[in-house]
Amino acid sequence: MERNTITLQQLQQRIACLISCNDTRDVWITAELSDVAVRGGHCYMELLQKDASGATTVAKARGIIWASAYRMIALKFFNATGREFATGLKVMVRVTATYHPVFGFSLQVTDVDPSYTMGDLLRLRREILERLRREGILEQNKAIDWPAVPQRIAVISAPGAAGYGDFINQLFSNSSRLRFAVRLFPAVMQGDRTPSTIISALKQIACDDEEWDCVVIIRGGGATSDLAAFENYDLAAAVAMFPLPVIIGIGHERDVTVLDYVANMRVKTPTAAAEWLIERGERALASLRELASAIALSASDRVSGCLTRLSYIEGQLPVIPLQAVERQRSRLVKVTAALGSMAGRLQPLMARLDAMNERLATASATIIERRRARLDAAEQLLGALSPEATLRRGYSITRVDGHAVTDAAAIPEGARVTTILASGSLVSTVISSDSETL
Repeated sequence: MERNTITLQQLQQRIACLISCNDTRDVWITAELSDVAVRGGHCYMELLQKDASGATTVAKARGIIWASAYRMIALKFFNATGREFATGLKVMVRVTATYHPVFGFSLQVTDVDPSYTMGDLLRLRREILERLRREGILEQNKAIDWPAVPQRIAVISAPGAAGYGDFINQLFSNSSRLRFAVRLFPAVMQGDRTPSTIISALKQIACDDEEWDCVVIIRGGGATSDLAAFENYDLAAAVAMFPLPVIIGIGHERDVTVLDYVANMRVKTPTAAAEWLIERGERALASLRELASAIALSASDRVSGCLTRLSYIEGQLPVIPLQAVERQRSRLVKVTAALGSMAGRLQPLMARLDAMNERLATASATIIERRRARLDAAEQLLGALSPEATLRRGYSITRVDGHAVTDAAAIPEGARVTTILASGSLVSTVISSDSETL
């Protein structure tokens, strides 16, 4: 049976004719930009459309802005929005559908409407960051202090992923031979399950957080649109509130996710995460080496000083005893001479002391004799003036009720009086009294 056949090129020419109809020329569409790159003056990109949840891509097409139009379109867009064409922006562009026999289907962008600006990814990111700021946890993980040398590393990544392999190879092949303890906590790093599996891994690490110094979340490069799963509030909050410092190394240098804003440290790639840890260890090692060098230098200076002093002392040892003996001999001579001169000075003083001793003895005897005479005279006077002596001279003492009486008028008649004589006493009764004085 004979068949009508055409070549592949002829078929593609028919497709090109169908695509290049009026309905596909200068059409305004809305789409999200992904994988934007400028090469040779031309701007290459992917145009995406997602479902209502924003998680699944339902349409995708390659787009290009030729250099002849890109400068004008980019300037127009920047003047209106203050932004360059970049991944994540949602834009309204005018396109013409084209089909190339070798490069296939693409959309040629000829104009842009700057009023249709930020895409869902950036808008969602702003909303997440603003919510975290309101809740006061946006900077919480950033405020955690790093240990001097983080060596116990908990890694969250997809098992067997190239990014994880790059991280391990870089970490364990460091030239300084720093040792690290690493454990992988598996997670899905692409698609709808990404947030939940990473959060689950974080919970596992938090159960034994004392065993780890930090957490590293890494994913290798790929299409920028694949990073949409990381724009998730629950995941961002889990990283922001995690009790250990977190390093984010997701995608390429140009890729940014909401996790980069909340983690303690953001690096551009998984390899860069390993390099950052190695560099921190090398800085600590350099500090230790400097400290060891300073200690060695200080000890060397101290020992050198001690050796110098020891050498000096060794040189002085034969001389010091002789000098000490000579000094003592000189002092002894001086003391002896001083004692000799003092003996000559003491002789007249001793003579004066002897003379004073004799004078003191004579004066003391004279004073004692005088005092004894005075005491004898006082004793004789007291004896003469005593009541007993008075009584012996014929006087008497009259008492009434034990009191001496000197006035006869003070003694009533009939009173009993006692008269004390030099020898004995009399008791009388008063018959009458006469108060006239003698």
